[in-house]
Amino acid sequence: MTQRSNPYDDQPDRAFWSSAVAQGFWPSAMGGDTDLLGARDRVMSIGSCFAANVQPYLDRAGITYVRTEPVKPQLAHLPENLAYRSFSAAYGNVYTARQMLQLLQRATGQFMPNEDRWHDDGHVIDPFRPGLAYPALSDVEFDAATRIHLDAVRSAVEQATVMIVTLGLTEAWADRTDGAVYPTCPGSVGGTFDSSRHVFTNFRYEEIVSDLATFLRIARSLNPTLRFVFTVSPVSLVATATAHHVLAASTYSKSVLRAAAGDICDDHDGVAYFPAYEIVTGPQAPASYFASNRRTVTPEGVEAVMSALLGANAAQMPQTNVQSTDADNAYALSSLIAAAECDEELLDRIRADNSA
Repeated sequence: MTQRSNPYDDQPDRAFWSSAVAQGFWPSAMGGDTDLLGARDRVMSIGSCFAANVQPYLDRAGITYVRTEPVKPQLAHLPENLAYRSFSAAYGNVYTARQMLQLLQRATGQFMPNEDRWHDDGHVIDPFRPGLAYPALSDVEFDAATRIHLDAVRSAVEQATVMIVTLGLTEAWADRTDGAVYPTCPGSVGGTFDSSRHVFTNFRYEEIVSDLATFLRIARSLNPTLRFVFTVSPVSLVATATAHHVLAASTYSKSVLRAAAGDICDDHDGVAYFPAYEIVTGPQAPASYFASNRRTVTPEGVEAVMSALLGANAAQMPQTNVQSTDADNAYALSSLIAAAECDEELLDRIRADNSA
């Protein structure tokens, strides 16, 4: 008897749980048939703290990482915190789609927040980069630094051939007067919380899809051939401002972001989804992909994600030697990356300090 054909007959092994997961899972297979990044690409990245992992691995693979906001010479030898130097321009962690969209709108002159600075003990703090270790000392200096920063953001978009976007959160704090979204709650990293002005929001699926679609449109108005790779960060919320348990709130956030990213990629040409979230959090992932706090992604997890993202280019990277004690080897590098601080993590530290 001839076996009846069906639409699944021509599907590759990766389409079946038994062959793609149960019988042995290989993260590299999740990148699909086509390499997302080419050796000649110029890559910029933006998004949550997990996005800070990208740059060192691209450097190791010989792929150009776009940098348009060099550190001031007088500060170059000094340490920076919260990963501001780990991105194409010094925007640091950009957690929500709305914050990401507003950054690009500011860089193109389409949005100017009402609350654009905080004055604190002789310093002028940027509400959208509150953790900068070396803030401006005057309004004049702040205006100049902000203009340089926003020009650098625009320049990075114009120069890149690929933008890697890592979606991190749905929860955010905003200015109720104009909707400007902050990277973290005012009063936690900088500024002062004002309940009459600062309002909590938990973005819905429809809002996120709309924000991402507008973000794509503006970015391509600057660079029509720009390609995008969307990912969802596997790092859970450190805290929630909702009434729900933090685990349930985190699951909601990641689920909404994953759905939004999938639909954006399906509905737009030149936009691909890369499953960093699934590689680290799926049922096939070893427990060793997370540290003991079950939130921090370990160097092993980071290495699995980045090797899959880089595809054929990963062969150019030095092999990780987890037994070596050499501080310059690849394992030490990925350890530092995986431990990179986020503004969001300060919420947990502040709570611990206040309860001590």
